Amino acid sequence: MPDVLLPGVTATRVPTARLVQNVLHPEGTDPAGPGEAVLFVHGNVSSALFWQQQLLTVHGTGRHRALAVDLRGYGDTDPLPVDARRGVRDWADDLGALLDALGLDRVHLVGWSMGAGVVLQRLLDDPGRVASVTLQAPVSPYGFGGTAGPEGRRLSDDGAGSGAGAANPEFVAAIAAGDTGDAAPTSPRSILRAFYVAPGSLPLDPALEDVFVASMLSTRTGEDHYPGDSVPSGTWPGTAPGPRGVLNTMAPTVFDVSGLADLPVRPPVLWIRGDADAIVSDTSAFDLAFLGQLGAVPGWPGAEVCPPQPMVAQTRAVLERYAAAGGTYREVVLPGVGHSPHVERPQEFAVALLEHLDVPAGEPAGHA
Repeated sequence: MPDVLLPGVTATRVPTARLVQNVLHPEGTDPAGPGEAVLFVHGNVSSALFWQQQLLTVHGTGRHRALAVDLRGYGDTDPLPVDARRGVRDWADDLGALLDALGLDRVHLVGWSMGAGVVLQRLLDDPGRVASVTLQAPVSPYGFGGTAGPEGRRLSDDGAGSGAGAANPEFVAAIAAGDTGDAAPTSPRSILRAFYVAPGSLPLDPALEDVFVASMLSTRTGEDHYPGDSVPSGTWPGTAPGPRGVLNTMAPTVFDVSGLADLPVRPPVLWIRGDADAIVSDTSAFDLAFLGQLGAVPGWPGAEVCPPQPMVAQTRAVLERYAAAGGTYREVVLPGVGHSPHVERPQEFAVALLEHLDVPAGEPAGHA
């Protein structure tokens, strides 16, 4: 993998009790050992390669050990199947096994998009080991698709409108084919430019863009990976999540990390997002209900039956309950930024993150 690693970054494959996981870290830094570390967790159709600039920035302060992990099915981590019946717990449990293998006592978790859901699941499962949480453009605490209202009310018993059936088959085929070009609007490079970042962030540095495309192309495809399997549904849009693969892990039938307020300990939370995010939004271009409202998916039954999912409002409602229960969170909104603040505005992201990491546990960070 040396052709996609930035100068100063290296990779170590770490055997754990569950699988061998690939970890990026600064050269000359031992990823193992006692104490605290900052662990970056990537989102869907990406890998740890997206975090390299932030790894180096955090390392450069000399205050924190910085690591980024490839989730199973991405990058150079073992491509074990993803059991979607467990929500995102395959990945969350993998993180726990990684912490054990590295001998880390506590960890600052930084999660992006789907990875933020993995981070929140890890927090719910082992809160005493988490020093802080950073959520970048996080998936809603109620999953992706098939819910309504800030309370995350499920629209159907089978999760119709969420899961693998919502994937674009041409995008999946382009990943499987290793398409590095930009001729098709569904190529990874085109999707990166159109949806991972906001138009104002283009053009990306060509060398970095090549790294990001390689990262996207490391995604394993198929029923056990991305996007997963689907089953027919009698509820619009006619497809419901199956038990296997990536997108089904975020179906509301299996994914709910909204219980943060009930935790016995509540580490500080930073929520950072762009106001031009087209993926995680109250008007998401990937939400079938919103697309139905626009007329892009036929047969939409209307807003009374199937309203668009208010993803940002759902996250805010959960974090407000967290704050009311004694936790703290800070929301940072970057204007003109899309789904990838750490790529689009790396310095602003780093400032917010480093300030957050320096807040001692239990000290209020406030929220806006």
